[in-house]
Amino acid sequence: MDKISGKLTIFHDGTFWIGVFEREEGDKLSVCKVTFGAEPREADVFEFVINHYYDLEFSMEIEVKKKRKADNPKRRSREARKQLAGGGIGTKSQQALQLQREQLKTEKKKNSKEQREAEKERRFELKQKKRKEKQKGH
Repeated sequence: MDKISGKLTIFHDGTFWIGVFEREEGDKLSVCKVTFGAEPREADVFEFVINHYYDLEFSMEIEVKKKRKADNPKRRSREARKQLAGGGIGTKSQQALQLQREQLKTEKKKNSKEQREAEKERRFELKQKKRKEKQKGH
């Protein structure tokens, strides 16, 4: 049975407060980015997670290699301090977010092309209809 873990990182990007949800299932990582706007309080974050977690659209899963580390309490506290000081999101998370952006971009491009083609077809049909009406002499 695979281990499933989740992580939420909140940071300030200069204008907004951003939350990055990371979901790790076994050796797969998927990410979702949420913009909070003003600085969220702890209660706001908790309420958001409770009410909206299942509505989040996570990116495609990417493979990650896990390093097995010793359970040394000093090492864990150093790593926790380093994560708090470092801020931002990890490179794997950034890659997953970039994949999600690219996927949404291609979907949008495809949809807009379909709309353009439909509009072009509609105009052509309208032009053909006008020509036929002119030929009838009405």
